Amino acid sequence: MSEKKSKKFNSFEGIVYSTDSNFVYEEYNNAEEKSLPKNQQNLKVQLDKKQRSGKAVTLITNFVGGEQELTELGKMLKTKCGVGGSVKDGEILIQGDFRKKVIELLQKEGYKAKQVGG
Repeated sequence: MSEKKSKKFNSFEGIVYSTDSNFVYEEYNNAEEKSLPKNQQNLKVQLDKKQRSGKAVTLITNFVGGEQELTELGKMLKTKCGVGGSVKDGEILIQGDFRKKVIELLQKEGYKAKQVGG
């Protein structure tokens, strides 16, 4: 069976039928996630080599907010580190091992960031 959901069922979030007589379905809203202030963000910075042909990337996760804010943060980090990278699936990838520099930059911007893993 295919991993894709039918467009017909996307708004149901897995609920097709309920036998509960008091059940009230609240429609899922695809609006942007509410953004936390910078000082309440708990960003995790780690080195990742999985599925990257052994090449190291610095991975920043746990960002709570809109896609545009995440893209701007990723662009700033890539510029300050002087390397490439990408922003997708709620994560920022910075090419190379820049964990310490990224943590310093994030803390300077007002984010709470800590290193995870080895």
